[in-house]
Amino acid sequence: MRDAAINLRALPEQRNLIDQAANLLGKNRSDFMLEAACDKAQSVMLDQVFFSLDADKFHQFKKMLDAPPAPNPGLERLMAIKPPWDTKTIKA
Repeated sequence: MRDAAINLRALPEQRNLIDQAANLLGKNRSDFMLEAACDKAQSVMLDQVFFSLDADKFHQFKKMLDAPPAPNPGLERLMAIKPPWDTKTIKA
């Protein structure tokens, strides 16, 4: 059962457009809008985690991932610092 409210304001012409499209699909406004919003939300989320490469670019990408990391003195200094919550470094 749906119990979370989502409220929004629209221009009358926007509401009419949504209603016409919903009617064409045999849906009510709420179902149509919720489905459309979820479709868009999933698309946005996938755009953040999914990307497409042709075979050559994918090969180059895998090669970069498999290569050993370049030396990074700043990262090495940072990783050498003992965190204050590391109880092994606290002397009693």
